[in-house]
Amino acid sequence: MSAPVLAAYSYCETVTGQQARNFAYGIRLLPTPKRRAMSALYAFSRRVDDIGDGTLAPDVKGARLDETRALLTRVRDGAVAEDDTDPVAVALSHAARHFPIPLGGLDELIDGVLMDVRGETYETWEDLKVYCRCVAGAIGRLSLGVFGTEPGALHAERAPEYADTLGLALQLTNILRDVREDALEGRTYLPADDLAKFGCSSGFSRPEPPAGSDFAGLVHFEVRRARALFAEGYRLLPMLDRRSGACVAAMAGIYRRLLDRIEREPEAVLRGRVSLPGREKAYVAVRGLSGLDTRSVSRGTVRRRT
Repeated sequence: MSAPVLAAYSYCETVTGQQARNFAYGIRLLPTPKRRAMSALYAFSRRVDDIGDGTLAPDVKGARLDETRALLTRVRDGAVAEDDTDPVAVALSHAARHFPIPLGGLDELIDGVLMDVRGETYETWEDLKVYCRCVAGAIGRLSLGVFGTEPGALHAERAPEYADTLGLALQLTNILRDVREDALEGRTYLPADDLAKFGCSSGFSRPEPPAGSDFAGLVHFEVRRARALFAEGYRLLPMLDRRSGACVAAMAGIYRRLLDRIEREPEAVLRGRVSLPGREKAYVAVRGLSGLDTRSVSRGTVRRRT
């Protein structure tokens, strides 16, 4: 590997370590080539997310996303030289040459962020799933391109489906965790018909539930939906090699524990961001490396809580 490529990967790993919080705990468990490739995917995805989350005017954000899509086209076409001045493009190009990464998933991510830029809202869960598949299911499928499946793994043809579903589970957990933060930024992700069902259509601009609402009922309803997605997505684990499975189990396990906390105290998400302490994340990572979750899925005994 040339010095420019090594430097590009080093840059992406720095970005991941500084900004990826939960994600970083999982990819530490991967062998070096896969860890580097995942950091390149993260760094590119982070660039897209930062455009969407920034303070630029919508038309400027749209132009920046168009530029990022053009860069992705250069990566896809093999038109990025190793001495290119953009380290993320260099690292992603190298990763795409060495792993069967479905780069179209990054186009989907850009599409999803454009939905944010346009301020789209979602009437039903089916509508919200389209968005979640763009911004999270696609990341699951991109990651699977790095992980690969074990030779002879049963039902390996369904691995992309399970990776996509696990991405949806993580994104729905994110939406629940960030419901107050998103409301303060003028964003609503939870489906309008769910909000109406539980008397929450007025939104979450205050640090307490809307008057007369069943906010806890809404949260528990969405938690059950997320748990069903986790249960389906966890079927991916036995299809992966030990360290890739550990990475996925660690990342998913952190979010499942977040879901547990949200379920126990629904109103906490209105007061601030719910998070796990570092020691608990480390425990989940060790548990993933031990293969406990993979064995549980293989036996059909994966528990409600990790």
